[in-house]
Amino acid sequence: MPSLGADMDSGTLVEWLVHEGDTVHRGDPMAVVDTDKSAIEVESFDEGVVESFLVEPGTRVAVGTPLAALAPLTGATAEAAERQLPAPARRPPARKHAATRPPAEPGPSTAARPRVPKPRVPVPVGAPPLRHHAAELGVDLTRVAGTGPHGEVTRADVDRAAAEARAGARPERAPVRPETAPVRPVARGTQVSPYARRLAEELGVDLARVSSTGRDGAVRAEDVRRAAEASARPPSAPVEAREEAPAPGAGEVPGSWERSARATIAALMSRSKREIPHYYVATTVDLSAATEWLRRTNRERPVSERLVPAALLLKTTALAARQHPELNGFWADGRFVPGEDVHLGVAVSVRGGALVAPAIHHTADLDLGEVMAALRDLVKRARAGRLRRAEMADPTLTVTDLGDQGVEEVIGVIYPPQVALLGVGRIVERPWAVDGMIGVRPTVRLTLSGDHRATDGATGARFLNTIERLLLHPEEL
Repeated sequence: MPSLGADMDSGTLVEWLVHEGDTVHRGDPMAVVDTDKSAIEVESFDEGVVESFLVEPGTRVAVGTPLAALAPLTGATAEAAERQLPAPARRPPARKHAATRPPAEPGPSTAARPRVPKPRVPVPVGAPPLRHHAAELGVDLTRVAGTGPHGEVTRADVDRAAAEARAGARPERAPVRPETAPVRPVARGTQVSPYARRLAEELGVDLARVSSTGRDGAVRAEDVRRAAEASARPPSAPVEAREEAPAPGAGEVPGSWERSARATIAALMSRSKREIPHYYVATTVDLSAATEWLRRTNRERPVSERLVPAALLLKTTALAARQHPELNGFWADGRFVPGEDVHLGVAVSVRGGALVAPAIHHTADLDLGEVMAALRDLVKRARAGRLRRAEMADPTLTVTDLGDQGVEEVIGVIYPPQVALLGVGRIVERPWAVDGMIGVRPTVRLTLSGDHRATDGATGARFLNTIERLLLHPEEL
């Protein structure tokens, strides 16, 4: 069980995304782990063949507990694995991977990793990510015609087959119909996807009473919807009656997750205020040049690719962090350790009011369109419970933007072991004097929370001044 944050000491294995005998490569998602804040995909640290599972879904284990055993690739299995991959994605024979990393607190890597874009390649039939996606949609991969190179099945092929099934068209093999599928009451320890669990909470469905139709008895979102429609429980049933039924596999009652998440946040923030000597510096920035540039730029972009001020603020913050590396890193073992690159953590509100701050990797190297796309994707997956381990473990500096909540100023608490946090308020029109003339201009309040062990107010002031200077010339970003 890897550490997915400074506040994590244990996690619940929700489901396996691979099977015994599968070949996995470094970075392939293998399992979904539920922390006290969100469900997160855990990637493989190495490549090999899944030999055995050591932890069953629904089990809560401490950080550092082995979850599965991988057997090394032999000559034959390596060749078979290479044949499974499309030609552009095959790994050179001489490439070697590092040994499995032990779980550790978030911190910088010992060596900088160059940012190398990964080629987009179709996923072959049998690859764990595509099998998992197909299973969620009820699509049989063996009956789907592939449109990729050499006939490989791609994610688009799976989505198309699922859409045909939903539209009533005859797919190459229709998914199992709920009314004819064998149904099984959910037992303690049954696999429940994060989306199905969240949907059950929203619809007030008791998972202990849901009949499952998924593979190996897993509960799917469709099972939850069907149970909500056919539920005999009256809408006016008392809350106390619903809270008596334990959630599957965890022994929790509805509402207890929120209490657990709040307790986790309280413990981490208490640790932060107890251990970190905070200082705060703030400034108000004129955004008239930035907003005017955004209006001109967005007129030339498709609606789905238009930029929002948050993308500008993230990009300028990342560039400022690169110029002031004393604020981009960690306090560990009594000293400051700089981050290997700028991986901005973005605070996102998820279920039950909890907050997570996953990272946009190499933020300073992305153009504004890429930052916008990464931000949309990160927020979407955070709220759907599909974050990845690296996104939770890698942030080097966090940005929390509460402008959409109407807040004008945010004075945040640093997320240890990081040494800084930038709070962003909403854009407000204020009287503003320029060259002795007063006008009304859009402005934003930026507040830096800094760790006095690593830096001081002068460093924080220079950091904010750099952000302001960059926002005055958005065309140069």
